[in-house]
Amino acid sequence: MVKQRDAFFDNAKYLAIVLVAVGHTWAQVMDHSRAVESAYRVVYTFHMPAFVLVSGHFSRGFDMRPDRLRRLVTGVAVPYVVFETAYELFKDVADRPDTEISLLDPSYLMWFLAALFIWRLTTPLWKVMRHPLPVAVGVAALASLSPSIGQDFDLQRVLQFLPYFVLGLCLRPEHFQWVRRRSVRIAAVPLFAVAFAAAWWSVPRMNGGWFYRQSAAQDLGAPWWCGPVMTLAMMVCALLLTAGFLAWVPGRRLWCTGLGAGTVTGYLLHGFLVKFAVYRGWFDQDWVYRPLGVLALTVLAAAVVTALCTPPVRRALRCVTEPRMEWAFRPDPAAQARARERMPAAEPERVGA
Repeated sequence: MVKQRDAFFDNAKYLAIVLVAVGHTWAQVMDHSRAVESAYRVVYTFHMPAFVLVSGHFSRGFDMRPDRLRRLVTGVAVPYVVFETAYELFKDVADRPDTEISLLDPSYLMWFLAALFIWRLTTPLWKVMRHPLPVAVGVAALASLSPSIGQDFDLQRVLQFLPYFVLGLCLRPEHFQWVRRRSVRIAAVPLFAVAFAAAWWSVPRMNGGWFYRQSAAQDLGAPWWCGPVMTLAMMVCALLLTAGFLAWVPGRRLWCTGLGAGTVTGYLLHGFLVKFAVYRGWFDQDWVYRPLGVLALTVLAAAVVTALCTPPVRRALRCVTEPRMEWAFRPDPAAQARARERMPAAEPERVGA
């Protein structure tokens, strides 16, 4: 029997991927508008933390069982290798000839797959810890004051986003029910208004690099002690806004609910379109910086990523996003035994019928 998907989480994943695409589009035009940059900072405070948190929540059942390790390889490692190579080749053809291909230095948005692979591999460790979340926060705080970590697999982001993944592992379904209460939905309205006002204030006063969680404090021109302080401050803000975001996610099935299962294709493909527009200079047009132009870009980004999450696109890319690769793995005796147990017993032959 196939387990029915939870409409709430599919809706949340779809809305989060729309925010990702819209944020990447706003990044190209925000230098000309304080309002756009303020909205961008609000979105970047919570949209990836929310995505990582949900990913952590769905990784609770991960262990080192062979079938789950195979799914980790086919569903995360293989798409990373394929699309990391594709992004580098695309860059080579469209913009920068002779670009070096390196799987150690994720391109653009590919850092998330590298991070997800590492986080999920460490899941059994977090599950046996007595206090996993404080440890994860400590790791993120230490990373934020360590500029020597380097760029391999974008480890700064891996470590600074780690607490959200671990928090997702710790959350139970009733926690998500709590944030969906009517009182939380009402409180989310002034919360986002205050967040926008704070972001507006921060634009000329605060380095936007803090929102990416990919740099140590020293790399952003701040003293070392600002790293742990900002890690905690950004986490508090991210969790408040994530709660507000989840409070407004519908729990019933909608037209977009089924698209939540295809967010991986929307995530992986929309970057090509954004980069193509950048390489071709489409964001250099004067009209895109006007209010109607920004609105048009926002709607276009949401529509395009929606189309990229549809079942036909998902089926077309299944060979690289969800390959079976049975040829690459040994048969799992435990899985074969479980399959035999699920098979109905043969009826005894009826004599004299």
